[in-house]
Amino acid sequence: MIIISLRKLLKSRYCQTRGLKVASAGQTPAEYCLHLVRNNDFENFLCTLILPKILRSTAFAIRAFNTEIATIQDQITDNRYGLLRIEFWTDTLNNIYNDKPIEHPTSLELYRVMHKKKLSKYYFKRLIESRSNHINSSTFTSLQSMENYAENSVSTIYYLLLEAGEIQDIKTDHFASHLGKAHGIVTLIRSVPHNTERRIINLPQDVLMKHGISSESVLQKKSTNKLKDVIYEISTKAKQHLNKALSLQNQIKNESRIIFLPYIFIKDYLDNLEKADFDVFHPKLQERNDLLVFKLLWKKLSLQINKSSRFN
Repeated sequence: MIIISLRKLLKSRYCQTRGLKVASAGQTPAEYCLHLVRNNDFENFLCTLILPKILRSTAFAIRAFNTEIATIQDQITDNRYGLLRIEFWTDTLNNIYNDKPIEHPTSLELYRVMHKKKLSKYYFKRLIESRSNHINSSTFTSLQSMENYAENSVSTIYYLLLEAGEIQDIKTDHFASHLGKAHGIVTLIRSVPHNTERRIINLPQDVLMKHGISSESVLQKKSTNKLKDVIYEISTKAKQHLNKALSLQNQIKNESRIIFLPYIFIKDYLDNLEKADFDVFHPKLQERNDLLVFKLLWKKLSLQINKSSRFN
């Protein structure tokens, strides 16, 4: 059954490589959102694709909105233009909640799914504010500020997905908070090679100073022992949050478990980072592990058989 499911997933038109352009004539807003997530956030695309049908379209709309604002920083060379884009999405969000969605596919799709699911405007505003603050200052002064950013930019997505699934539970929210922090920190670590190409340092300044390493030395893309110590300390914090989340798994709502399957990719990266001796520039860490698709589908099947199936 897993082999059949895998073949269907990999042969589906949603997994075909079509380049980075996502808008095309005749594309529905739902298709636009799906392709946007696929082309920019493939791991979360896979995790969203296997969600129950009743939740899937809403989840893609949420992730598409996040992708729209998350990719702004990569598309600008002047922060002023980035803030103008942020202002556009702030106005777009307000128009959605005022029943006046603009003619943009992500806006239209989010407006459509909100007629079926009640989603808090507060969480979308939180996503926007986290990205806006990061455009103004892409440098983290401390590891704590990096954690806060992960909470606001990633945990918030999990809160929205739980809302979409009509899951209200304090323990489950607690799980989402820790998983989101782990996910966000790992995403920032993974972005180091890409960001150094753009002369952006997104590693916490207090950790860099603690280990006696300058921003300029990071830009040289040489994985010195000092830089490895920095990456070790940051990744340890991510692992602590992941382990804390997993320690709560017996207390969360069973129907929420499939929402949290991105943990598979988080754990895999942290394990591989350790195997690479915390060399963030190691070529192996830049490769996609296609075997994780098997694990993802296996976990989905396990949850279908036993809704309380453990994550690890």
